[in-house]
Amino acid sequence: MIAIINGPNLNLLGKREPEIYGRETFQSFLKKLRERFPDIAIEYFQSNCEGEIISKIHELGCENPDCKAIIINPGAYSHYSYAIADAISSIEIPVVEVHISNIASREDFRKTSVTGSRCKGIISGFDLEGYTMAVSYIKSSL
Repeated sequence: MIAIINGPNLNLLGKREPEIYGRETFQSFLKKLRERFPDIAIEYFQSNCEGEIISKIHELGCENPDCKAIIINPGAYSHYSYAIADAISSIEIPVVEVHISNIASREDFRKTSVTGSRCKGIISGFDLEGYTMAVSYIKSSL
């Protein structure tokens, strides 16, 4: 099983700034992702709360032996949440960070990812397809 964790405001995909994040909802995309990878169980979790994201990382990485990897889009927490970064460092399963937009081409504060520095890698700027790329990478490395 691979888990996807999305952070704050990602529950508004399809509505929020569609010129940056697109018009598709994550639920619609997730259905397509699961159809594309029918042999992989994909669990999904979204929260606007930092502590809930940390608890989910702990649960998946320490208490769920079926979870083989996490794909995380911490949203704005990417840029300043050392607590989420520490949670990622505290588990042994690989974590891949995904950003829908190209964070390197956005506002200065978005160019640094403190959480990404604790991940296996970062995929940024490929719209929702970044999640597909992350699943493909994880599948090939398991």
